[in-house]
Amino acid sequence: MSWNSIVGHENQIRVLKTALGSNRLAHAYLFAGPEGSGKETVAFELAKILNCRNTNLLPDEGSCGECESCRQADKLMHPNIEYLFPVEAALLETIDPSKKENKKVAEARERYEALLDEKRKNPFFTPTMERSMGILTEQVVMLQQKASLAPRDGGKKVFIISQADRLHPTAANKLLKLLEEPPAHVVFVLVSSRPESVLPTIRSRCQLLTFARPRPAEIEAWIARRAPQLDETERRFIVSLSRGNLSSALELIEAETGEGAAPAVVGIRNKAIDYLRNILVPAKFHEAIGTCEELAKSSTRTEQLIFLDALLLFFQDVTRRSIDHNFPELNNPDIAENTDRFVKAFPNRDLYRASTIIEEAMRAINRNASVILVMAAMTADLREILLGK
Repeated sequence: MSWNSIVGHENQIRVLKTALGSNRLAHAYLFAGPEGSGKETVAFELAKILNCRNTNLLPDEGSCGECESCRQADKLMHPNIEYLFPVEAALLETIDPSKKENKKVAEARERYEALLDEKRKNPFFTPTMERSMGILTEQVVMLQQKASLAPRDGGKKVFIISQADRLHPTAANKLLKLLEEPPAHVVFVLVSSRPESVLPTIRSRCQLLTFARPRPAEIEAWIARRAPQLDETERRFIVSLSRGNLSSALELIEAETGEGAAPAVVGIRNKAIDYLRNILVPAKFHEAIGTCEELAKSSTRTEQLIFLDALLLFFQDVTRRSIDHNFPELNNPDIAENTDRFVKAFPNRDLYRASTIIEEAMRAINRNASVILVMAAMTADLREILLGK
């Protein structure tokens, strides 16, 4: 990785480049911005630069990505880089090495390792353990201990604290003491999508860098570099589906191009539009129910959610075209004619209510409700709304 591999965030990178070039890096940063915007990729790139062994590179070039130090960082195994996120208390229990690890700890460790594996594959992924009570005091105590040790190989220790807004109050107070008297060889990078929930006294001791979601054009260009086999329609629809969340975009790219790849997202979108058409034609309503059965039996949860999300994006386009017939930035520009026909044929429909019903169906599926029952009920509701019955 290098600065050039970061998606967007030119201003934030410029600030860090200037600080590195003038040797005036702050001792602590707070990277604030939406989930999936790529904040942590910038944090890790900064950590890699501070430990990269390729001395021929200039600060504005970034890390080399090839030396042993960079490879260790990519594997989340660098001795100078600590990565904290909310974990289960079971992982922090003191265990007698002479005794066998109990089942609870072993299962927690397995979940923890699975999250790290996902982070290695998807650098935009934000790991958190479901049974966690936040970033715990014991985790910060371990940081204090590691901060007292000199970094290896002449680099800098970099402590990246993901979801810093979830610091337990006691842990936050201990971290505050560390920030008040920071060791010269340590750089702290706190990352949060809810910076207002970070302890004010901690915020005041960090230099704030605010991140926004990358622009659609930046995400599309990144997709083109990463998956050149995808055509323009596929790239644009992935951008729309991801809504600027790079973690979601990468998952969609993998679904499109990975081994044993699922059906193309544009194909799922087209199926969703056909389903909607069948709802609107009384003689074909049974086909819409058939689509529900097919989704329930033959599709993964990811595919089911893409199908429903495609309906939301289509209704969003319809709403925009209803307000401004020439609105240019559609989620589905390749089927703009379909959108315009819908606007003319079904004016003044309550698409807000229709979208709410679809969102409720998505939440129900995520809660493991019966897909066929959820989809059938949603189909009946959509028919009533769209046909005005």
